[in-house]
Amino acid sequence: MTLTVLQVLPALDAGGVERGTVEVARELSRRGHRALVVSAGGRLVPELEETGARHIAWAIGRKSPLTLNYVRPLRQLLLSEKVDILHARSRLPAWIAHMAWRKLEPEQRPRFLTTVHGPYRPNRYSAIMTRGECVIAISNWIFEYVREHYPEVDPARMRVVPRGVDRLQYPHGYTPGDGWLARWRAEVPQAQGRFVITIAARITRRKGHEDFIGVVNLLKQRGLPVHGLIVGGAEPSKRKFRDELKSLVAKLRLGADITLLGHRTDLREIFSASDAVVSLVREPEAFGRTTIEALSLGVPVVGYDLGGTAEILRRVFPEGLVTAGNIDAAAARLAQLRDSPLRPPPHHPYTLQRMLDAELAVYAELAGRMAGAAAAGG
Repeated sequence: MTLTVLQVLPALDAGGVERGTVEVARELSRRGHRALVVSAGGRLVPELEETGARHIAWAIGRKSPLTLNYVRPLRQLLLSEKVDILHARSRLPAWIAHMAWRKLEPEQRPRFLTTVHGPYRPNRYSAIMTRGECVIAISNWIFEYVREHYPEVDPARMRVVPRGVDRLQYPHGYTPGDGWLARWRAEVPQAQGRFVITIAARITRRKGHEDFIGVVNLLKQRGLPVHGLIVGGAEPSKRKFRDELKSLVAKLRLGADITLLGHRTDLREIFSASDAVVSLVREPEAFGRTTIEALSLGVPVVGYDLGGTAEILRRVFPEGLVTAGNIDAAAARLAQLRDSPLRPPPHHPYTLQRMLDAELAVYAELAGRMAGAAAAGG
């Protein structure tokens, strides 16, 4: 059975949700299905379209009353494209999608699926992500979070589909090419010959950048030749916080010890050139994509015992777990890794193919219900 699957999300810029959307679209196309995506666009659109998917550029995630104007066009799109699966990946697009979906006659409706990509604050607005006929949780931690904060959701409607990484793109022991290494040495000469630790996250207060600066400071105070890399861009609303981070670096006299690299497309190479990666989020995250990317490459990760990151570390690299918010413990663990290097194992269960197989199995399950309902009606 050939399926037409429409995924809706705010935009296609950097991020785990966006990357997963492209990966699923690619797999749908590879298996002979039709993949459609509605978003405001972004840097990942060319990559999406290269998969054979069709992108519809609607600002369906814009926080404005005018966004309600997309309800009717979306309903018409569902009908004209004969969509089988409507998959909402974010709250506002999910509301628009649900309003368009419920106004269709029952026999015309595609199956409505939602994915809970984060620990959304329990309220009516967030509850839309639990309204799918099937609800995907991207980690066991998110599954339990939904059960605790949205007790009205029947667990039988939920499926746990952990995110995954492509082991071909993130092979254990990967070494960047000579050309990249030469450019890297010229770009960040101050990191050469030092113990390099990296945090990769968008610039925002909850991602733990201040703790990271504190960890680098503690390691330097211990006399360790350390260099910290901050990888991640700052949206316009977060540039003030980025400036605060720069001021903190200057105040602690770490200008030669920390480099802010901004948004990068060579994160795999940067991880491979690092001695360790850290995850110091102040609030639990749903999964922790950069954690598993680094571990897949064989780079140790030190992370707070919170949420999805802790779930990954417990299963793949428990040596990297430290008490949440304890920068002394994080610094001590990094110092141990410098003195006694320890590498993650070469195999883990968080693979992209396992994720794609599981997600498309959910699509097939829902489509099977649709076919069964049609047969019963006939």
